[in-house]
Amino acid sequence: MFSIPEQFSNATKANFEAQFAIFSTLTNKAFEGVEKFVDLNLTAAKASLEESSATTKQLLAAKDPQEFFSLAAAQAQPNAEKTIAYGRHLATIATSTGAEFSKAAETQIAETNRKVISLVEEVSKNAPAGSENAVALFKSAIGNANAGYEQFTKTAKQAAESLETNLSAAVNQFTAAAAKAAPKK
Repeated sequence: MFSIPEQFSNATKANFEAQFAIFSTLTNKAFEGVEKFVDLNLTAAKASLEESSATTKQLLAAKDPQEFFSLAAAQAQPNAEKTIAYGRHLATIATSTGAEFSKAAETQIAETNRKVISLVEEVSKNAPAGSENAVALFKSAIGNANAGYEQFTKTAKQAAESLETNLSAAVNQFTAAAAKAAPKK
């Protein structure tokens, strides 16, 4: 049988390891998101440079001002579509990274909560007589903290869903506006 100080020492060590694990996991998820964002921007920059070069050659080859302006106007719709596609891809990266971040955090926090509750149960079994009120108060505090965390998690998820919905609506409005503004062929 372990003494209470040893149990708390072991719990403190386990809690530190759990915090390190969550920090490591969240850092990895953040770097994965940044890596996807950088890759998207490099791909977009490369494609933009190649398209700009081709467009410039076409514009310089125009025989008269009317052909020049016709070629320039023809680029408006494809450019708007590429901008919309970029925005959607960027939103997808942000949403998936946020979801992975939340999932990893929830998993680690649930495991930590399980360990804390297990420790409290073990310590309460070995608690000296007359400490029942203190143990009950401690269990109540843990229950309240868990309830607060669950409410925070629920609110954060609702905020993320609202942001995703608003972002999607903005992209759809931009798409519609770009389609209306595009020259008819």
